[in-house]
This record gives sequence, structure tokens and C-alpha cells, in this order.
Amino acid sequence: MKRKKSKKAVLILEDGTIFYGKCSGKEGTGSGEICFNTGMTGYQEVFTDPSYFGQVVVTTNVHIGNYGYKSSEKESGSMKISGLICKDFNLNNSRYASDGNIKEYFEKENVIVISDIDTRSLVSYIRDKGVMNVLISSEIDDIESLKKKLTQVPSMKGLELSSFVTTKNIYEIGKKSSKYKIAVLDLGVKSNIIRCLEKVGFYIKVFPMSSKLEDIMNWNPGGIFLSNGPGDPASMLTTIEKVKKMIDSNIPIFGICLGHQIIALASGLETYKMHNGHRGINHPVINLETKKCEVTSQNHGFSIKESSIEKNKNIVITHRNLNDNTIEGLKFTNKPCFSVQFHPESSPGPHDSRYLFDNFLNNVKTYLNNG
Repeated sequence: MKRKKSKKAVLILEDGTIFYGKCSGKEGTGSGEICFNTGMTGYQEVFTDPSYFGQVVVTTNVHIGNYGYKSSEKESGSMKISGLICKDFNLNNSRYASDGNIKEYFEKENVIVISDIDTRSLVSYIRDKGVMNVLISSEIDDIESLKKKLTQVPSMKGLELSSFVTTKNIYEIGKKSSKYKIAVLDLGVKSNIIRCLEKVGFYIKVFPMSSKLEDIMNWNPGGIFLSNGPGDPASMLTTIEKVKKMIDSNIPIFGICLGHQIIALASGLETYKMHNGHRGINHPVINLETKKCEVTSQNHGFSIKESSIEKNKNIVITHRNLNDNTIEGLKFTNKPCFSVQFHPESSPGPHDSRYLFDNFLNNVKTYLNNG
């Protein structure tokens, strides 16, 4: 059977730069902030990570789709990316246990794909120019109208997006018999984070990001976890104020990625939008307490401003990125609260930092024993 010829597609960057390729998923138009992920595996976890909501992802690995997709490996209920840009969109997956090929997956999820793009050239360009909005489309009859459409895409800076991906309903996971129950404030939590928390022995109640602090505390948790999620943390003023009160209560708190940034903002520190951000599964981070390097999984476009650390004398830096020296971890010296910028649940990625879930459990045990 002769394969249907792929339709032409176009990629337009915010500064007017144009790349041409082929439409490989659903036909139509997609837009958002462009970013690139350097991981050589784990593409399905990337596509379904809520932290990517509102972004169009460039995969630097040449072959995407070579092992198909599997429903059990999603990090949320659906794809969260706004579009995919890749070099080779591989329909002939070699994995016998897959649920289908990647094209079927994208068509089912209603997400745009543009392939046959010179991703090396594109990534080199945005590394130099910095992050910006992008539009990808198989409707290329009128480039000027597409450019006009691109001008209407909002900037990620100042954009609150967690409310689009947080759970709508409270739910519970784990063994009810566990002595250690925690509340998760869902800002866009990945499924594997919940699994890691359950694995160390927690009984978990997941709350929507809009939940009132009183409702969370009335459940009487032994600790609070603040999840990853999308958007600009500085735009989340209500959440920041809520987390400030959580910290003041002296309950054990652990934050990952967006949760880490919210903890910083709630403590008087500042965040900033990075030139490109960190997205991949091999970022080296030094643990300043153990002096050991940890290879980490990362996905973030905002970071904590170095100069603002002096605004809170009770916070110390625990981890730093060895590529650019940015802050990757914080710890309070006077409260059981700590956070990291990277993803210790590592899905995808190495398991070097999973000890952090055990550290959180130990803080909860100490809190309950002293209570």
C-alpha cells in the first residue's frame, strides 16, 4: 500500500524567522512558547508532563516515535504540549508492547506535529536568540495571516497556567493504614511524583491548586507537598500567599520545580525568566551538602534570582547546576521546609535524587513524633 504523501507545513518564530517541514500529526495550527528537550528517550513522558502546558517542544534527538506509545507511561491524563517539532517522525516503532505508533497517538490527542525540520539549526538559533513564541501550521496558503495569528499568542512571562492542569476534584492514593499522611497541592503534578510519594509510605490526599488552606489543614496532614506545574510562578499571588502561611505553620514542606519557585517567592525571594531554561534528563547538579554530583531530569523556564537570596537569612542553597551555576535547591535552617528545581521522580531520567522523598518522610516522622 502506497503511503499518503505528507502535507507541507510551516514553522514561524516570533521574530519572523521561517522554517518549512511536513505535517506529521493532526492537520491544522498550533502555537505557544518554543522550547527544546535534549533527552534521547522518554518522549511520551515529556508530551504528557503538565509543566509543558502552553509550549511547543523541539526534540533534539533525531528519531521520535521509534518505540511507539504506551498508555501506562503517561504522566497525566492527556498530552499537555501545544505542538511537536522534530526531525524524524518514525511510524515504524520496534516495541512489541506498544499500544500503537506515534502518529496514531498524536491524531488521537489532537496535537499538531511538524517534522523534517532541521532541528539542529533551529535549536542553535533559539539558544542564541532566547525563548520566544512560535506557530506551526499545515495551513500555509497565507503566511501573513499566520504571522498575525502568532502576534496574538500571549507571552509566558506573567502567565498563570496551573489552573488549566490542576485536578478538578480531591482524590486519595495509598494505604489508609499508613501513619504518615500528606497533602499534595496539585499545581500540575506528574503521576510518577505521586507514585514516588506512595512508594516511601505516604497516604496522599491531592488537592486542587485553588483549595483553601483551612480545608487542607483540617485534614490534619503530617506534611505538604507542592508540585511541579506550568507558567510564571510570580503570577500566582494567591498561591504564594497560601504557601507563606503553610511555611509559617512549621509543617514539613517539600516542593519540586514550580513548587520550589513558589516556596522561594513566599519567602521573599525573586524569580526570573531564563534565556532558554533547562529541559533534559542529564543535567549535572552538585549537592552542596554531600559534595556529590547528581545527574538530574529537568524541565523549567524560570529560576530563582541569585541576588535575592540575601533577603531571607534563614534559607541556604543546597544544590547548584554545574552547567550554569543556577540555584537548584533550597533549605530552611529554622523550619522543616526544602525544595529542588529539578525532578527527583525522574520520569524520564536517572534516579540519583530519589533520596529526597526519603528526606521528606524523615521530616514528617520528626514532626509527628514531636507533636
